Amino acid sequence: MITAFVLLDVDVDQVPEAAEALCHLDGVTEVYSVTGRYDLIVKVRVPENEALADVVTGGIGKVAGVRGSETVIAFRSYAEDVLDAGFALGQDPPA
Repeated sequence: MITAFVLLDVDVDQVPEAAEALCHLDGVTEVYSVTGRYDLIVKVRVPENEALADVVTGGIGKVAGVRGSETVIAFRSYAEDVLDAGFALGQDPPA
């Protein structure tokens, strides 16, 4: 599975509507409004690169209000639950 984060520039007056539309696209798992350089960050999970291209250019890029994007593909997750599971390997489970 490929995980990517799409960083979006969105027209300020269309952020809520764009976020709502993005939530309904296949492959989009989460949408965040954020502070800083970008207006929205979209988390995408797809089985292959071709599907990612379809979601980004065929879906996200066509949402009203989206002015530009930058896509970052994740190599590895370091989420706390993943790290905890790795550290627990070979140990007896808690009683």
